[in-house]
Amino acid sequence: MTAEALPAELRRAIVQLARTPRLLVACDYDGTLAPIVANPEDARPSTESVGALRSLAGLHETTAAVISGRALRDLATLSRLPSEVHLVGSHGSEFDVGFVHALDEDARALHRRLEAELEQLVDGHEGVALEVKPASIAVHVRRAEPDVGERVLADVRSGPCTWDGVQVTEGKAVVELAVIQTDKGHALDVLRHRASATAAVFVGDDVTDEKAFARVTGPDLGIKVGDGESLAEFRVGDTTDVATVLAFLLEERRAWLHGDQAVPIERLTMLANERSVALLTPDARLTWLCHPEPDSAAVFADLLGGPAAGHFSIKPEHGSLPLGQRYVPGTMTVETRWSRLLVTDYLDHDLASHRTDLVRRISGSTNAVITFAPRPEFGQVPVRLLRERGGLRVVGTSDPMVLRSPGVDWQISSDGIQETATAIVRPREGASILLELRCGTDDLSEATLGEPERRARAGAYWSDWAATLKLPTVEPDLVLRSALTLKGLVHHDTGAIMAAATTSLPEELGGIRNWDYRYCWLRDAALTAQALVSVGSLGEAEAFLGWVHGVLGTLPGPERLHPLYTLQGTMLGAEAVIDTLPGYAGSRPVRVGNLANQQVQLDVFGPVVDLVVVLAAARGDLTDQDWRMVQAMAEAVARRWHEPDHGIWEERHAPRHHVYSKVMCWVTLDRAVRLAESYGRDIDPAWPVLRDTIANDVLKHGWSDAAQSFTTAYDGDDLDAASLHVGLAGLIDPTDERFQATVTAIEAELRSGSTVYRYRRDDGLPGDEGGFHLCAAWMIESYLLTGRRTEAEELFAQMVDAAGPTGLLPEEYDPIAERSLGNHPQAYSHLGLIRCAQLLAAR
Repeated sequence: MTAEALPAELRRAIVQLARTPRLLVACDYDGTLAPIVANPEDARPSTESVGALRSLAGLHETTAAVISGRALRDLATLSRLPSEVHLVGSHGSEFDVGFVHALDEDARALHRRLEAELEQLVDGHEGVALEVKPASIAVHVRRAEPDVGERVLADVRSGPCTWDGVQVTEGKAVVELAVIQTDKGHALDVLRHRASATAAVFVGDDVTDEKAFARVTGPDLGIKVGDGESLAEFRVGDTTDVATVLAFLLEERRAWLHGDQAVPIERLTMLANERSVALLTPDARLTWLCHPEPDSAAVFADLLGGPAAGHFSIKPEHGSLPLGQRYVPGTMTVETRWSRLLVTDYLDHDLASHRTDLVRRISGSTNAVITFAPRPEFGQVPVRLLRERGGLRVVGTSDPMVLRSPGVDWQISSDGIQETATAIVRPREGASILLELRCGTDDLSEATLGEPERRARAGAYWSDWAATLKLPTVEPDLVLRSALTLKGLVHHDTGAIMAAATTSLPEELGGIRNWDYRYCWLRDAALTAQALVSVGSLGEAEAFLGWVHGVLGTLPGPERLHPLYTLQGTMLGAEAVIDTLPGYAGSRPVRVGNLANQQVQLDVFGPVVDLVVVLAAARGDLTDQDWRMVQAMAEAVARRWHEPDHGIWEERHAPRHHVYSKVMCWVTLDRAVRLAESYGRDIDPAWPVLRDTIANDVLKHGWSDAAQSFTTAYDGDDLDAASLHVGLAGLIDPTDERFQATVTAIEAELRSGSTVYRYRRDDGLPGDEGGFHLCAAWMIESYLLTGRRTEAEELFAQMVDAAGPTGLLPEEYDPIAERSLGNHPQAYSHLGLIRCAQLLAAR
């Protein structure tokens, strides 16, 4: 029997249940996993059901159990279920390891009295049997003649069943007398509490199972097997149907978790235009797209939730792995190639600000299968797909959305909640099939500009810009790709710059260090803009400073600046968790928003003022508006530099006096003084004095004789890669022995093979993380400043090797597992690569 044979409403409910964060699957045994047979000792479970339960129990955040009226020992012997599946016997009076009830003396005495009385009542009645269990005794009459069985049960009901302290459970041809208060509903509650389940399913056939069905509530699911009245919402026919239900639940649960099939992060390729980003897998599956802004809810979140969270896939009908994927040189247009199939993807340009248009061009000489499964609001909004002339209309979204696909014959299916469109197409000789996803419009008409012209326009936007850049002789192609990636993270309409294109890609697989980086951090954006200025592009820095001026215009002063804002320059909402998504490779929670928004980070002024210095030097002029901002930031530092803060790494514990933050306060004043000297501006005479005061404070309190290094903060000897900025920023001369010792100490403590960790201390969060590409870049620059060019070249080569096949870098790298981690692509990683290539080429 296939899942399609199950009732549609039941399938829909199972699909929904499979997406709960922590699932409990519980079943009765006789009549559910095993068919009812004349001899109870011959009741063997269905092989298919056992396999499905075992596999469910092996899934992340999934608990499987059998709750039976049989004694626990007999249940274990008969079922032969693996240890991963919890067993509960005697209607909940016997749990497996750690849950067996200890009977007190009164209960044991009552049990002995019951056994003696029941033996007398059943004596001489053929086919009647007693089943003695640790906390109960069952009277079975299934094998007795009907009149004999009914006469015995009547005697039991009028006799021992009326005794004080006896709990009676009636089943099919059985009555059970227990000396403790328990039932299957209680057992279900115990298991639910133990597993911290957010939803449960219970499957049973017996009258005794009604106590469990009575506990089914909210997102839970109750499934009755066979005929008879029941509190269960759903019903199936027999044990064969039960196996089908469990197999379908397993398939849906596994697909939702999808951890084993997660594409390595560095192999994801980013599409971008002036305001939108999207990610493709190596086999041309659109796995991530948010609309209307990159920091809005996702329309396609396959990256964090598997196919059920939305994807848009194209592949050969007779599947094979692609031969390769590449960017068209100098552009953000991506080509994915199979032997006889080519898929070309790009985000269209020159559109209204409310539009996001993805163009997908299929060419070749073989059949291709297209799957279109939009899932707005991270898959939390059910959608319908309507076939119309020219394509598909998506119904149910807050923003209009269509897929123009002339000539494509779509088949629409439903999982009971969401609809999915599929089609098989074959490009004609010399022609291509065009798919245009249009978000923000319901217009399905033909575009006024032909596709080749739009593709050329999209390519020229990037290639014309790339042609203006000054690239180093070291890894020029990779530097160009990094520059294009950084520009792709720029939000053209506002000037804001994203820290990364994604949320919740994990810093540890299966861990909780999953953050939302789709916002504009002042620090990250300023460093990104500096990197672009360094390769000859000033427009992004100008636009970002314009964005900063706009944010400052809403505040009484720069000291009230938050570390990050939305791309529109507004405050973030509260950090939230999307429980309905399993996360990349099962790494939960999936977060939207970022609690760091509420932190104090006093280092943010330094990178912004440093950007003003770099931009003014590049254009030969310092604007009055930029100078007023520098003055205000210098004054903010003067008022607050002595305070503790949360630091560059945004640790979620009590503020400390971070060395890096103090250094950046020093940078703010140092660069302000330099700007005044270079461009004839007046300064507060207290600034140079305060600059020296901060430097002396860092040298006195930031250095540890015990660690022989500048430390993380003034209150300990723990090390932090960010403290390298004591020398990188120029607070002390790189030839100073203390800086050289710091480089050595951080190398010994934090470098691991091809990467460098931020720190090794307990930061208040469980789990670990990878090494940071940005920290490796700082180490490379420190090696060069201290005359260790060979080590710099070796580490840079390892950093280059960590890049994905299309040249992109996420945030982190795990040198043990040799895999990438963190949000992707990450601005920090790419600006670090650009800086290192320039320094290596210059020396």
